[in-house]
Amino acid sequence: MSDTMEIPAKPLPPDTALSRPYWEAARRGRFMVQGCASCGKLRHYPRLLCDACHSTEVNWTELSGRGRIHSWTTTHHAFHPAFRDELPLVLVTVDLDEGVRALGRWRGGELTLGAAVQAHFALQGAHADLEFWPVA
Repeated sequence: MSDTMEIPAKPLPPDTALSRPYWEAARRGRFMVQGCASCGKLRHYPRLLCDACHSTEVNWTELSGRGRIHSWTTTHHAFHPAFRDELPLVLVTVDLDEGVRALGRWRGGELTLGAAVQAHFALQGAHADLEFWPVA
């Protein structure tokens, strides 16, 4: 019997027909979100219906990735064994300039509410992780 336990791979978000345009753009470093083709309201994460007018018609809009920190959480316990070596893990909620919120990994130093940030995508094989960095 071995003393070492094999760590499983990180779980990946599902790449569905609904989310595929987001993930395809992310792999190219572009931050695309759904917009309602009827009323124009942006939404993130991808959803079936517009929460303003209930339309199912969608277009996709590229965002700047600029925003301000709304909140954050620091995780000290790995919810999955594959994240154990990345602790503590800090996730930030960001109010993007275009009016939607996004959640991503924090890649900066000290956190301050309202601090200016910029989104980037970190490629990990065929997957892209949303990260936020401070703006100087």
